[in-house]
Amino acid sequence: MKLEKNKNDMNGSYLVGQIKTTYKNLYDKFGHPHFVASDFRDGKIDVEWSLRFPWTSDVCTIYNWKNGKNYLGDRGQEVESITNWNIGGYNSKVVPMIKEVINK
Repeated sequence: MKLEKNKNDMNGSYLVGQIKTTYKNLYDKFGHPHFVASDFRDGKIDVEWSLRFPWTSDVCTIYNWKNGKNYLGDRGQEVESITNWNIGGYNSKVVPMIKEVINK
């Protein structure tokens, strides 16, 4: 199951769930993050994937929040060590769909 990079603006999306997985697993499933620390002016996120499910109109993001080096400096986790990830979207039905892809 391949998800597409979402090119739409995700303004107005919100936290709809969380997953525990490795950066490597996310990278293997979704490729290089679509956004990296330098893309975020507030410094709260280090990496983010912005995805669209091709069989629906649903979109979502997967991102770390305030636990990486971008926010915490030397006290923050390296992206490769992060295992707690947030799922953002416009509704919670994207959470089981993301978990299905992650757990395959």
